[in-house]
Amino acid sequence: MTSVIDRNHVQPTSSWWERQGDLIMRRPFNEWTFTHMNWLLPTERVARGAVHRPLPGRPGPLELTYTFDGRDLSLDDLHRRTFTTAFVVLHRGRVVHEAYPGRFAGPRARFQLFSLSKSLTSMLVGIALAEGAIGSVTDRVTDYRPDFAGTAYEAATLADLLAMSSGVGDIEQWDVPGTDIKRFEEACLGRGSVADVLRSARRTAAPGERFNYSTLDAQLIGWVLEAATGRSLARYAADRLWSRIGADRDAYYWLSRSRPRTAIGGGSFNATARDVARLGLLMAHDGMLDGRQIVPSDWVRRTEVRDVPGLAIGALGPSGYDHYGYANQWWTLDGGAFTGLGVHGQYLFVDPAADVVIVKCAAWPTEDDPERDRETIAALRAITARLSGRSASLVA
Repeated sequence: MTSVIDRNHVQPTSSWWERQGDLIMRRPFNEWTFTHMNWLLPTERVARGAVHRPLPGRPGPLELTYTFDGRDLSLDDLHRRTFTTAFVVLHRGRVVHEAYPGRFAGPRARFQLFSLSKSLTSMLVGIALAEGAIGSVTDRVTDYRPDFAGTAYEAATLADLLAMSSGVGDIEQWDVPGTDIKRFEEACLGRGSVADVLRSARRTAAPGERFNYSTLDAQLIGWVLEAATGRSLARYAADRLWSRIGADRDAYYWLSRSRPRTAIGGGSFNATARDVARLGLLMAHDGMLDGRQIVPSDWVRRTEVRDVPGLAIGALGPSGYDHYGYANQWWTLDGGAFTGLGVHGQYLFVDPAADVVIVKCAAWPTEDDPERDRETIAALRAITARLSGRSASLVA
């Protein structure tokens, strides 16, 4: 590889520099990069607590079939067809099945979770509200980040951001140059300012008018949280959440290369699959762990809200799939289940009624894939039906 030299450092030629985001995200490289983001980007540690709380249970085989597009398929089929790297299933708080099909995966591997990070950020917002660091979800962005006065975000409230209804920005298209999300990715990797991308985003609707899935909205939630608490996202996550769940390992956020470096609250959290499952347990158990309230119960229940017309299942429009609704940075499903999602196939699936939590990490060839998503949800619901004794037809 050739390079050009400036006075301060050696930098790769523009062909590599401009394509680095694509190379990181594409197969076959992404199975490695998604478990080694700390080798590629600056990071900030999210420290686990002094007390380790092993997950109970003895993982065993999970023999079942799920039906997708008229075919009966096995879990091995699911992993092969959807490029699974890690798979952990909990029922009633116990590990009942665990697999690591990924070439670089294992119980201690920390996985790049992409937009599943948004759901974690939401949990932290709930904690900050309970502590009084954030006054109300009706507070405006500019109450905490006055530097966004005069931007398209000026009138947006925290509730608008949590519902992906700020009215700011375009539809996320990762493969189209010049879109907000592509500019955001480039800024994270060192080409421009992350804050400038958000400040330059255009208004496309009134706040609260319609759903438009937006990593920019989630990034601003993280910045509001940092401003309100006086801590970095990683430090607050460690102090208020990660140190309290008995995690196996430290987690981390990767940070933007551009300065000032910042965690990506909408997409840069990395943790083991088992530790992600611990987050799911909190959501399945009303925010409680061993009798201790970690996430406020009323905040957990906010994810159960299904009666907002524009956020209802099937009503999200062009930036959501028909089988999902949305609530509080989680994707909602029929029957009371919900899931955190990340591009390239990251899932934290929670069904509180069945007391089932499933973590599925993957390395899809593309950021989004409607068919692989539908197949994954069909399989996760079949697992839930088997464990809970429900009829599969009730959760399909």
